[in-house]
Amino acid sequence: MVSSLLQSIAATALTLAAFGGPGPPAVAAHAGCRVRGALPDPVCTPGTTLGGATARDVCTPGWAGRHRNVSSATKRRVYAAYGIAHHGRGEYEMDHLVSLELGGSNAEANLFPEAAEPRPGFHEKDRLENRLHDLVCAGTVSLAAAQTTIRTDWMRAYRRYVSG
Repeated sequence: MVSSLLQSIAATALTLAAFGGPGPPAVAAHAGCRVRGALPDPVCTPGTTLGGATARDVCTPGWAGRHRNVSSATKRRVYAAYGIAHHGRGEYEMDHLVSLELGGSNAEANLFPEAAEPRPGFHEKDRLENRLHDLVCAGTVSLAAAQTTIRTDWMRAYRRYVSG
């Protein structure tokens, strides 16, 4: 019951965010988030985007850098929500499920602690993000399709677009 309620709240928040609403609740509001393989918990990290971002926007040089703004406090809350109290250097990176290069937001609902190992890990996801960005900017894949494919199952998208 609680799980379905949380999923309903997350879905409603995503819909509101897509139309300029307040966006999803902070991930820390849900205790017990878990990474499944290399995929984030879909309730804690459903993946959110910046409302109104277009392919033209994300293909403008410097777009991602101008929008990168995740505080240390936000990162700590997300690590805590996922039950990670301590980690070694290079073991995890705080990652955007929908990357900034694809119009992803800095909201906690778009962040998760992504491990380097086992592979594919954060290095491979970075390669996928770059590939999808190139395809969006070439007009081969729509921005919405790229956002959906990476949000839904980035490992499957990695096999399709990168590792062949």
